[in-house]
This record gives sequence, structure tokens and C-alpha cells, in this order.
Amino acid sequence: MAGGHGAHHGTENKGVALIIAILALFLALAEVGAKSAQTEALNANIEAANLWSFFQARTIRQTQVRTAAEQAELARTEANSAATTAQRERWTSTAARWESEPETGEGRRELMARARVAEARRDKNMEKYHMFEYSSAGFQVAIVVASASIITGVALLVWLAGALGAVGFGLMMLGFFAPGLIHF
Repeated sequence: MAGGHGAHHGTENKGVALIIAILALFLALAEVGAKSAQTEALNANIEAANLWSFFQARTIRQTQVRTAAEQAELARTEANSAATTAQRERWTSTAARWESEPETGEGRRELMARARVAEARRDKNMEKYHMFEYSSAGFQVAIVVASASIITGVALLVWLAGALGAVGFGLMMLGFFAPGLIHF
């Protein structure tokens, strides 16, 4: 009779080992998702920072050109009136072009819009990253609890591990498909 009980216990352990293997597989997928989302978030953050720096440089240069146009107007005399007016118009035109330059996407308005898109992409990827990290934590705890069930023989721990694994799986799916649905 003891031999039969041992064989049954061995079969249960194989089932738990299979659950642990499945949890480990999902843990690996969640970790890959987290790393990918983190990398995408960093890339988008760098892109946004670069665009905002370009925006800032454009703003400074635009301000310099506008100031030069105003100074030229103040320094205008009858002798240099035509030349001053022509130069002031060129500077004013350049400043206006730098405000909005749709053909190149490098006007201040376009740079601002592109930077905001990059920031939104960064934020979404950070939401994914966090969802995958919570998912990974759920899988890790589930693996520990399932391992503890083998050592202790307490079947309730297998059910708890399964529930934690299901939570981890749900969070992983949110990371893939709806990262901003819930916030922690």
C-alpha cells in the first residue's frame, strides 16, 4: 500500500513540475516583453529629448533673428533704408519659416508635435514595461509556491500557484494588448 501511495505522490510531483515548467515559459515571455518595452521606451525618450533640444535651438535662433530685425529697424537711416528693409524682411521671413516648416518637419510647431508623439510612445511602452514586470513577479511567486507544494505536499499550494500564474498571465496579456487599462 505504501508503494501505491509513493507512486501517486510521484505522479503529483510530475504534474507540479509541469506547472512550474509552464510558469517558467510564461515568465520568460514576460521578461522578453518587459525588456523590449523598456528598450522602446528608452529609444522614444531619447528621440523626444533630441526633438525638444532641436525645438529649443530653433527657438533661440528664431529669437536672435527677430532681435536682429528689430535692431536693424531701430538703426535704419535714410541712407541705409532700402538695405535695412530688405534685410529685416529676410530675417522676418526666416523667423516665420522656422515657426512652421511642414515640408521639412523642422519648424517649431512640427518639432513640438513630433516630440509629443515620441513622448506618447515612450509613455505607452513604460506602461507595457510595468505590466510585464508585474506579470513576471506573479510568475516568479507562483513558481516558488508550486515548488513549496512539492516540498510540503500541501495540495492547496498548487492551486494558489495556479491562481498566481493566472494573474501573471492576465497581466502579461494586458502588457501585450492593453497596457494602459489598469494602473498600479
